[in-house]
Amino acid sequence: MSTPRFSRGELSSAFEKFEQTVARAAESQDWEAWVEHYTPDVEYIEHAAGTMHGRQQVRDWIRRTMTTFPGSHMVAFPSLWSVIDESTARIICELDNPMRDPGDGTVISATNISIITYAGDGQWCRQEDIYNPLRFLRAALKWCRTAEALGTIDDDAARWMRQYGGSE
Repeated sequence: MSTPRFSRGELSSAFEKFEQTVARAAESQDWEAWVEHYTPDVEYIEHAAGTMHGRQQVRDWIRRTMTTFPGSHMVAFPSLWSVIDESTARIICELDNPMRDPGDGTVISATNISIITYAGDGQWCRQEDIYNPLRFLRAALKWCRTAEALGTIDDDAARWMRQYGGSE
């Protein structure tokens, strides 16, 4: 067995900083600092959106994703658990994706598994997000139906619901 390239402490510290940056980005809707946590040549695999190469593709994707429903209604991305794999310099975690309150205090969410690979100096060179798109669809539809019943649905969510599930 070879010696790990990065210590457990460095991996843990880098992931903690990464999580703090994600939390600030979710709150402010400014994703630039999050994008800067990746190496310039990052490979980002998002199974529904495809594979992105480089920060600019990741930047373009996150801006589109977080400014349209349902991403625009997700308020945080906390890790529910994480595992540090020193031998591969990876963090494997389950991320929650809660949506904003539709108006009655309901918490509607879906989760994904993310595998991020550390490159050193606080940067990540690869991320893969793994999830069941149908769970996200069901969560988004539940949010829309709840907000519609409460009279709090906005135009973006209403358009999305008509397109992806208004007849169900």
